[in-house]
Amino acid sequence: MQYFYLPRTLPVGLEVLLELALDLRWTWSHAGDALWQTIAPEIWERTQNPWMLLQNVSIERLEALVQDKTFLTKLEELKQERSLYYSQEGWFQCEYPDCQLGTVAYFSMEYGLGEALPIYAGGLGILAGDLLKSASDLNLPLVGIGLLYQQGYFRQLLDAQGVQQAFYPYNEPASLPIRPAIDKQGNRLTIVLELPARDLFLRVWEVQVGRVSLYLLDSNDLMNSPVDQAITAELYGGGQEMRLLQEIVLGIGGWRLLEALDIKPEICHLNEGHAAFVALERICAFQRIHHVSFDEALWATRAGNVFTTHTTPP
Repeated sequence: MQYFYLPRTLPVGLEVLLELALDLRWTWSHAGDALWQTIAPEIWERTQNPWMLLQNVSIERLEALVQDKTFLTKLEELKQERSLYYSQEGWFQCEYPDCQLGTVAYFSMEYGLGEALPIYAGGLGILAGDLLKSASDLNLPLVGIGLLYQQGYFRQLLDAQGVQQAFYPYNEPASLPIRPAIDKQGNRLTIVLELPARDLFLRVWEVQVGRVSLYLLDSNDLMNSPVDQAITAELYGGGQEMRLLQEIVLGIGGWRLLEALDIKPEICHLNEGHAAFVALERICAFQRIHHVSFDEALWATRAGNVFTTHTTPP
């Protein structure tokens, strides 16, 4: 496993902190909160982000912890608790031991996993985040697909006149508990989409959510023009054309991401209509592989698409 952005290596004996920090199970399992607080109380209080904490705590403090037997005992207990979680069979395997369900690919425009990864706005994202967490606990064969935004959804503040002001925090990838996705050859994974008169290059980031992997597509690549770099600049930002481009990235780019990782989903779960293009790209892929007509591919794939709506009309 590669960690691209940690500015220095950790002292011998503390390397496991990297794995713990990049596993977002800590967003709902708080067994390690006391441990992170022990390392650097001020940083933990301000960020609640173990990955950020490891990048900012002093090397002197880390070296002192190597000599702290109480801390090392707590660290070992946390390692054992995490190991037990991953070694246990989940509800799905216990209740349906003979089930042959393949991978479920879950597409959502936002995921509310925690404040350390601010790529959500409200209920839609919180539901998506909770779904990934539950899938991990139940050990469901699920993978998530989303977008990495350069700016999180706006934060609301009131000025002296009582007027709401909107501020957009910048998401610095190096400070987020994510890592670049790697292809089978060990190269950084990039997805290419064909847009009118140009190609769009999409970086891919991987987020570990317990047993579930979440992959985030990001257009902020220097291979793109400044306009295209901004496609994933802001959640629900821009006009209709920008929103359409975001949905193309999520749907078409998301399906091609699965193909690049050799993930063959049996079910595609679309969280709202933002990912509608995945159904079309899935049809195109089926046509290409099986040499059938559009209508045949439509009927062959439609049963494997599930749609969740949150804005049902009255």
